[in-house]
Amino acid sequence: MHKKHILMITLVATAVIAALLWAFTPKSVMVETAEVTRGRFEQTIDEDGKTRVRERFVVSAPLAGRVQRITLKAGDAVARGDVLAIMQPAAPPLIDAREERELEARVGAAQAALARARTNVAHARAALAQNRADAVRTQKLAAQGFVAPAQLERDELKATLSAREAEAADFERNAAAHQLEQARAALTRSRQGWQAGRGERLDIRSPVSGRVLRVVQESEAVVALGAPLLEIGDPTDLELVVDVLSGDALQIAAGQTVKLERQAGSWPALEGRVRKVEPSAFTKVSALGVEEQRVNIVIDITSPREQWQNLGDAYRVDARIVVFAHSNAVKVPVSALFRDNAQWAVFIADGNTARKRIVETSHRGAREALVDKGLAPGERVIVYPGDAVRDGRGIEVRAEYNRK
Repeated sequence: MHKKHILMITLVATAVIAALLWAFTPKSVMVETAEVTRGRFEQTIDEDGKTRVRERFVVSAPLAGRVQRITLKAGDAVARGDVLAIMQPAAPPLIDAREERELEARVGAAQAALARARTNVAHARAALAQNRADAVRTQKLAAQGFVAPAQLERDELKATLSAREAEAADFERNAAAHQLEQARAALTRSRQGWQAGRGERLDIRSPVSGRVLRVVQESEAVVALGAPLLEIGDPTDLELVVDVLSGDALQIAAGQTVKLERQAGSWPALEGRVRKVEPSAFTKVSALGVEEQRVNIVIDITSPREQWQNLGDAYRVDARIVVFAHSNAVKVPVSALFRDNAQWAVFIADGNTARKRIVETSHRGAREALVDKGLAPGERVIVYPGDAVRDGRGIEVRAEYNRK
């Protein structure tokens, strides 16, 4: 009985120890792996941009007035010289009886001023004729010695001043006549009012041949000088504008290749080329509310027009600007890299065990990284390694990483 009791205790202790060992023994970690490959590597800057017509013409009002309803619609074709809009002088402001009487009084005052100016002209001309006659007589008497030279000078000066006064009276009469014309015009226009379809007409014509991109002022209205009416351009002559961070713009130069990603299968993947990096940046607030300095990159679409004929003005396009390329590089997914102090490292799937390895990488893109040293094609690395993955830890592969 004593031996059976000892045996029972031994078996229970063994089971407890086995259970503890099983409980504290590290279990295999479920991981996702990817193969190290060799091929073309591209480091890109990925941003979205908008298409725009290369040459856009904004037709504006050349003067303040009333523009008639514009019948053109977006997409309509126009030729150089076609009438786009018609403008007429704006209607005068409405006046009441008191203002009309004031205008009548203004006409009367202008008539009186003109009459007074005419009287002054007649008086000035009569004085001029008299002073000239006096000067002639004084000249004759001075020649005979009957008048002193000083008297002759005074009479000649008086004739000269009379001539100036006559000229001033003429100017005053002309000014009074002009004031009367203005007063009569204001009174006549206020009485006649404004009738649609009458008055002077100004035709606004197209500066170029193309299509209407947008009608800014469609309905009839009174517009100010320089008010935009519509926009004209050639929708087949498009370019792409992508704004990138100013730090990324330092890696971009004219002539670099750009890949335009497919969107919802509406058109195949396109290619472009950087034409210009604008020299100045601007501030833009991101979706997270962070102020960023960004730079516009202007891109020409180099693919045949038949491949992007459905694209129009201000369409959104995803662009991948290639800033570095290597045709025969060892590549690994960026998600497999992690920092080990000041170095980059990966976990290799060595059978069912994870092995940490230090690697050297000089270029990293959005999806893949170029490995200069530390990996060979065909090896498998663990992507998205968590805290549970450590050097020498058992692993179990649950899925293969999708590189697309």
